Amino acid sequence: MLDAADIAIEIVPMGGPCGAEIRGVDLSRPMSVATLAQVQKAWNDHLVIFFRGQDVTQEQQLAFAGRFGELGARKQAPDRLREKAEGVLQLDPKILLVSNIKMDGVPIGAFGDGDMWFHIDSGYSQRPYRYTFLYGVELPSSGGNTLFSNMYKAYDAVPERLKKHLAGKRALHIHEYKRTAQVDVDGDISDAPHWYHPVFITHPYTGKTALFVDRLMTARIEGVPKAESDEILAELYEIGERPEFIYAHDWQLGDFVMWDNLATIHARTDFPRGERRLMRRCTVEGEPVRE
Repeated sequence: MLDAADIAIEIVPMGGPCGAEIRGVDLSRPMSVATLAQVQKAWNDHLVIFFRGQDVTQEQQLAFAGRFGELGARKQAPDRLREKAEGVLQLDPKILLVSNIKMDGVPIGAFGDGDMWFHIDSGYSQRPYRYTFLYGVELPSSGGNTLFSNMYKAYDAVPERLKKHLAGKRALHIHEYKRTAQVDVDGDISDAPHWYHPVFITHPYTGKTALFVDRLMTARIEGVPKAESDEILAELYEIGERPEFIYAHDWQLGDFVMWDNLATIHARTDFPRGERRLMRRCTVEGEPVRE
């Protein structure tokens, strides 16, 4: 039975490999435990869920995200990369402004214009974020869509020969705050954020196995010769980016999108230069991933 604080939400699947809209929720208001449980189940089922027409402050966004776990801190870039990651309006350590807007010629946030390859948020760290929450504050007239790929389905599509060959192997994830280029890992990478994770991981909550590599930040399979590693990763990238595994989110103003960062990879499409785009991101911390 629902009490006075509960609501019966409507879940509308997008009809593809992942993604569902949740209707009947105002995220600016406190959510009951029962309603939160409905949202969590929908999230586990669909990996990416979104709410349209929301009007939430930064504080309300953080309060809602915090119901799902410990809020994540924005990763601090090393000194030589700091200007690519730190905007002048990123004043809360738990908020990242994804924006191309500048104030007096200086970026207010990070990862501004153009498209962005598929990636895992903070996959280059020891504890990749568990969840990501993104709110659309300002949008361009077209483009800037977010693509999500279901990495459970990607794992299922990996050929058995590769599953056997890669069992127990780890891959290097590294970040230099680029959007459409991999890091050269043949030289000294000591001052670039990086970590090794299993190629295949077991999701800590669903128990399902996911492919855990992405084109932007996964650079080398540990213990495998470079040429062979490059060939294998190219095959894994292609599997993870197959159209049949992807849900494309076409943003509307006031959209609030949240995704399972351990079971999906995501990318951004290009949008018109000179048009403003501002998204407000927060996260929930994760734990070291396991095979």
